[in-house]
Amino acid sequence: MESPKEPVIFGRSLIVPSVQELAKEPLSKIPHRYHRPHQESPSIPSDYHLPSVPIIDFQKLAADDFIGSELERLHSACKDWGFFQVVNHGVSLKLLDEFKLEIENFFKLPHEDKKLLWQTPDDHEGFGQLFVVSEDQKLDWSDMFYITTLPLDLRKVDLFEKLPLKLRY
Repeated sequence: MESPKEPVIFGRSLIVPSVQELAKEPLSKIPHRYHRPHQESPSIPSDYHLPSVPIIDFQKLAADDFIGSELERLHSACKDWGFFQVVNHGVSLKLLDEFKLEIENFFKLPHEDKKLLWQTPDDHEGFGQLFVVSEDQKLDWSDMFYITTLPLDLRKVDLFEKLPLKLRY
């Protein structure tokens, strides 16, 4: 008989206030956790050309004529960039637009509804910020939502079931 698996804990994060809520308050100065006075803007020469994100064509991955070259592009994108853009994936623009709208509405939920989805001190999943390990740590002026969806045995069902229905597909 197998013993139950211990839950995998990927990290904890100190709980921080919602940036959206902080922005509603009259602020006379930027809160110290978000202020970066010594951070300089990067200077980029006017003739510098930024490389573009690698694009992977899913149709070519399935086509015998292109599979080798597209697999090489995929390998290179993963190795050199760590991410890529996918085209010709077969997902309709209508569905992508609907999903984008659902995400926007999700972040517009009232604070009371978001509190049901807020991170807890022993977990990094939910609304909040990731990898906050110190009260003095500088933070990004943003709220985020993190949830593990796969593999299923790592999914936090109680958090997942609190999501709006259309985001659970």
